[in-house]
Amino acid sequence: MDVSSTSYPLKMFPLLSGSALKIIAVLSMVADHCAYYLLDGNTWAYEVMRCFGRIAFPVFAFLVAEGFAHTRNRMRYFFSLLLFAVISEVPWYLLNGADGTHNVMFTLALGVVALAAFERLREHRVLCSCSILLTAWLAAWSGLDYEWRGVLVIMVFYLLGMVKNTPVTLRRMLQLLFAFPMMMHYGITGALLACAVIFLYDGTRGFIHGNVGKYGFYAFYPAHLFLLCIC
Repeated sequence: MDVSSTSYPLKMFPLLSGSALKIIAVLSMVADHCAYYLLDGNTWAYEVMRCFGRIAFPVFAFLVAEGFAHTRNRMRYFFSLLLFAVISEVPWYLLNGADGTHNVMFTLALGVVALAAFERLREHRVLCSCSILLTAWLAAWSGLDYEWRGVLVIMVFYLLGMVKNTPVTLRRMLQLLFAFPMMMHYGITGALLACAVIFLYDGTRGFIHGNVGKYGFYAFYPAHLFLLCIC
């Protein structure tokens, strides 16, 4: 369900749709990966691009939490992420070698597993908490990008986004307040920029519609990694 921007307390600011968040996250990701794989690490351009690149994951995590909350088919949502994670593992290996790490699409898919565990087991608090923590541990143990923090950031965005009878602005502030300590591990400036982007989300889907746009967005991740392989 979309939140009307007319009811949003920050309507005097230029608010961002879900589609705008996707575009910002993609641009941030590309800048980050171009700097990491193509530039000298001791340059000003490298530092600026990596800082801008820290926006990407928190925004992707937020979009996954929103997507899980609103999708009609959560199983298909999970398997879509998993499929593109498997495809992305080929260029990831070509870029990073056998370093024991795995691409971020697996992290997002595992975040969906944690959300599904919460929804299925929420009446059994101990079992629910153990399932979520086990999922986070699995992300760290298997060397997924952003490790356990990635899974828990998705959980925080989802859980605090569900708070009822609370103004949108307050919900967003709570989400960012509790997620920020984990986000800042990868850079405080980038985390602050990500918070600003997420805070301006207006709850609408935006201009990206249909399966072509949705799966094209998923496919961009392995596609850009393949391009980096040949650069």
